[in-house]
Amino acid sequence: MTATKQTAQVTAVADGTVVTPKGFQAAGVHAGLRYSKKDLGVILCDVPASAAAVYTQSHFQAAPLKVTQASLAVEQKLQAVIVNSACANACTGEQGLKDAYEMRELCAKQFGLALHHVAVASTGVIGEYLPMEKIRAGIEKLVPGATMADAEAFQTAILTTDTVMKRACYQTTVDGKTVTVGGAAKGSGMIHPNMATMLAFITTDANISSAVLHDALRSITDVSFNQITVDGDTSTNDMVVVMANGLAGNDELTPNHPDWEHFYEALRKTCEDLAKQIARDGEGATKLIEVRVRGAKTDDEAKKVAKQIVGSNLVKTAVYGADANWGRIIGAIGYADADVDPDNVDVAIGPIVMLKGSEPQPFSEEEATAYLQQETVVIEVDLHLGDGFGVAWGCDLTYDYVKINASYRT
Repeated sequence: MTATKQTAQVTAVADGTVVTPKGFQAAGVHAGLRYSKKDLGVILCDVPASAAAVYTQSHFQAAPLKVTQASLAVEQKLQAVIVNSACANACTGEQGLKDAYEMRELCAKQFGLALHHVAVASTGVIGEYLPMEKIRAGIEKLVPGATMADAEAFQTAILTTDTVMKRACYQTTVDGKTVTVGGAAKGSGMIHPNMATMLAFITTDANISSAVLHDALRSITDVSFNQITVDGDTSTNDMVVVMANGLAGNDELTPNHPDWEHFYEALRKTCEDLAKQIARDGEGATKLIEVRVRGAKTDDEAKKVAKQIVGSNLVKTAVYGADANWGRIIGAIGYADADVDPDNVDVAIGPIVMLKGSEPQPFSEEEATAYLQQETVVIEVDLHLGDGFGVAWGCDLTYDYVKINASYRT
């Protein structure tokens, strides 16, 4: 039986995946791009679906992003996403673009789809050409299904230095019908606000237009995927794609629909859940750091301060070492692009208040150390300037991060 957890009007589906929404299938195979792990996957929809995407802000957008943008430009609909790991197909010139278009063509032919109904995504090493003979043979081996095993095969195929698969699923009710949102993602290093070396694929059986879906995705991305950081680096291939096939049978969703907030929250929770899993799985990470900033002049400034704190290497190393050095938090706040009253700031690590009205507070080092040894560390800041609130997520910085990235290509 499917396990669920209720939160207001939105239900978390504990074992839900990208194939939990009606009409979606997935597959993943070993095509030989990596030594032994699965490295090629597909999500397939029964019908052309309303679609939306957001992309990396890097100047060097990889070839598959350009192909996906070209597909969506035709009618903003998708029926499949073909994804490979091991090779980013980025900074590969005309040949790389040709290869990405061939991936689209091969996928369309394999499943009998229109070319512009196929999106392409790649992740892995930058500056290397795709081994197209292996890609061609691998696509022919893809046999999508709607089981947990099929979803896990896809989730595995998209990973690079990730240590765990990342998935999320939420349900809600729209017009009396169950609407499901499922997601899968990858990301571990080169993770920084304004997208990262991450890919996220979200499916839903909601009935919603591409334009409305795009607006919702952009708004939600700003408070989820754009609020995570691991190492301050941004990649060339980052993309979030959402497909909505309408098979739930609800009336078309718009912001004026009486159940709009239910759907929006299900989509937001799916994105936030995936974003937090990415932050928690930072290369070599042992802890998830969540920074909550309130009292800023605006939400945007609160988000900036939260990202500044969670992105600070000194804060990250202090958390790794379970060192309650709140001065590093103050240091990060001090150079954030936001208004700050240096004479009235509160800082707490978990339940332990360390600074109140910019006055140091007595606290137990032993209690603070014990708290910082937990797998999730929450830092709270109050700027006392307004009603702005923002949250950001990241991870600690460990010795293993250097080891992993020193030998990434080997």
